Amino acid sequence: MNEKHPLIEELQWRGLLQDLTPGTETLLSQSPQTVYVGFDPTADSLHIGNLIPIMLLLHMQRNGHHPIALLGGATGRVGDPSGRTTERPLLSKEEIDHNVQCIGLQLGRFLDFDPACGNPARLVNNHDWFGPMTFLDFIRDAGKHMPLSYMLAKDSVKSRMETGISFTEFCYQLIQGYDYLHLYRHFGCRLQMGGSDQWGNITTGTELIRRMDQGEAHALTAPLVTRADGSKFGKSEGKNVWLDAGRTSAYQFYQFWLNVADEDARRLVGAYTLRDREFIDHLTVDHDHAPHERRLQRLLAEDLTTRVHGKDVLVQVQNASAILFGRDTADALQQLQPELLLDVMEGVPRYTVSKSGIEAGRSLITLLVEDTPVFPSRGQAREMIAAGAVSLNKMKVEDENHVVTTEQMLCGQFILVQKGKKNYYLIEVV
Repeated sequence: MNEKHPLIEELQWRGLLQDLTPGTETLLSQSPQTVYVGFDPTADSLHIGNLIPIMLLLHMQRNGHHPIALLGGATGRVGDPSGRTTERPLLSKEEIDHNVQCIGLQLGRFLDFDPACGNPARLVNNHDWFGPMTFLDFIRDAGKHMPLSYMLAKDSVKSRMETGISFTEFCYQLIQGYDYLHLYRHFGCRLQMGGSDQWGNITTGTELIRRMDQGEAHALTAPLVTRADGSKFGKSEGKNVWLDAGRTSAYQFYQFWLNVADEDARRLVGAYTLRDREFIDHLTVDHDHAPHERRLQRLLAEDLTTRVHGKDVLVQVQNASAILFGRDTADALQQLQPELLLDVMEGVPRYTVSKSGIEAGRSLITLLVEDTPVFPSRGQAREMIAAGAVSLNKMKVEDENHVVTTEQMLCGQFILVQKGKKNYYLIEVV
């Protein structure tokens, strides 16, 4: 039996290999190849579902191949029907151009575009070749080579025939196929990669290259990442987890990975990090001996937060995440920026009080009983303060006559109250 190509074997154990066309391993065994993945600019940020094809490009670059990241400045104006039951909303050219620029910057956090690296990644925009092309040119040059029966047989089309698919989205596979043809002709690209839902679009490209140029090109896909229960991975509270801190804050991003289920963490740590198999195997054993320490989740959270947001931001969010559960965190709490404080306190009951009252000096018990409903009565408040069960900004208060002043406010506008071990309340002073 022939041994697998080392890179294909690595992608397989990492959970990054679903399908590949015959001959792909032979292709990769030859001189360094040019490979590509396409990204449609449907938003101004990538999300963690996009990390899988990015990791494919990264592994190719680490193994000496030449990666191309194609941004769909043209295809983004059409909409990919793959995996969808309804039409995508159409974006304006200005929106797409903005999204292309933002996504290009994000890809630079993963791929090396520096020409000095030897095999630098390349960023291309398919609007550069589709923009000058007329519709008649396209249907004459490309359309006549692709039988309608071939296009209708694609799953992305068949699944929409009953609910309806527009001519615009029906043509998408041919447009993406032409991207592959263009990169084949101009850059010698012979391998396109993507998620398994892209198999139909990618193989349309290999077929177009065969029919129009009598060339040979290949396809490789990774599985769509799902949770252990089969649900789609990559969402938190039903929303995408984005790489842009403006959409998903660095703290929320870090917490998402920290809260991944054990079974999911075991499956995903190979796909989402670059740690070698031996390291991951040993870490998995350690994790299983002490699952409460969440070692696999911490590796995912630290690796990805560092890559996406930077090492300095990782340290900030780690300090922030320790505030609710750690000890002696009063100093760290004082150093938080308002945005990060609100991220940490997301879901914590939040009340608003008048700044004039605090400026005059407000009795703690009045603040917690009359100004806010932290305690139902003065008696209960006094009892818990006497028991040492009340803290302000992570500092225990033992005097029932304590007066709250503006000097005690966090970020000049917040007061964090802790009642008992687990009950927190955030008071905003306005």
